[in-house]
Amino acid sequence: MSLGVLNNISAIYAQNNLNQTQSALNTTLQQLSSGSRINSGADDAAGLSLANGLQASSTALSQSAKNATEGVDFLQTGDGALAQVTNLLNRAVTLATEASNGTLNSTQQAATQAEYSSIMGEINTIGQNTEYNGINVFSQGANVFTSDGTKSASYATSALAAGGFSSSSLSLQSDLVVGATAAAAATGAKDSLGNTVTTGDFVLTDGTANAAGTYNTYDLTAMGVSGASATTTSVIVSGNGGTDVTSSIAKPSAAGTDSNGVAYTTSDYVYTDANGNTFNLGATAATGTVPTTSLSTVAAAESALTLINQAITSVAADRGTLGANINTLTAVENVQSTQSTNTLSAENDVTATDYGTATSNMSKQQILMQTGIAALAQANQSQQLITKLLQ
Repeated sequence: MSLGVLNNISAIYAQNNLNQTQSALNTTLQQLSSGSRINSGADDAAGLSLANGLQASSTALSQSAKNATEGVDFLQTGDGALAQVTNLLNRAVTLATEASNGTLNSTQQAATQAEYSSIMGEINTIGQNTEYNGINVFSQGANVFTSDGTKSASYATSALAAGGFSSSSLSLQSDLVVGATAAAAATGAKDSLGNTVTTGDFVLTDGTANAAGTYNTYDLTAMGVSGASATTTSVIVSGNGGTDVTSSIAKPSAAGTDSNGVAYTTSDYVYTDANGNTFNLGATAATGTVPTTSLSTVAAAESALTLINQAITSVAADRGTLGANINTLTAVENVQSTQSTNTLSAENDVTATDYGTATSNMSKQQILMQTGIAALAQANQSQQLITKLLQ
């Protein structure tokens, strides 16, 4: 081996190894201080991609579990409201049974009817005002969305969202639809009940679009409405599909209170049924409800009792549906939580620092640093031997 001073190859080797050891020691110290094995893409490109995907999935699953919990809360709000409706209907059963006995005088019968009307009004109020986070749990409904970041699913939170919930949906009252009446200009068309329209017939068009986006029509003349004219303003569609048409809607001559205890003014439209009960329809005379059940007579109370019991059964079925949905969402929440935990565990396995390995590496690299510095010093010292040849 020749001796020379132009390049100290041994020192260069020692320097290169020392630099590599220093870089490895820095990486190990970063892993130990951060707790993460992957602190940059250079540490493990494939592992970083896998870890980021697992972290995104875990985040989505964790939020999905919260979504399912909120869905359960939404449904429980509806179930609690229906529980109160059941209580009200049970009271209505008591009233109907009492009114069917025939031992009440006219004043007591009227008081029973007044309380029954109040119960119907409260059921309607529950259906209209029961909300969760500003969403009506019966008329609007909501869907629970869950996802693992790649696949998703939706769960309906209300079986009652399509038609809403009211005394009308329980067939204890009927919807009153108010529209405008005009003479038909042509013959041959069919109204919404299948009646053939003839030129000159008075046809009422209601004020609310149906599911198809069109308006229901009723040929009052074909239905045999006595005195039908362009001033006939309302049609009642009962729960069993039959119809009853009336023009008993007018503005009152003085302010007052209707049969449900709702105040009206001379600007409101008030409907008066065949029994003399009044119902405030508001200033626009757009919609309202009229009773299909009554406790005003013994016979009516007996008929009402059957329908009230059917309504209780219907509410119980609705609560059963809501309960099944609650159980489903509870199971979904449990699955999402478990999956999120397992995904997070998998991400931890990929990225977490193995402290046993890392501390062993640190010890090795510290020793290599010491030996590397010593070797570099010896390599530099060996060049000094050449000066001996010059003496």
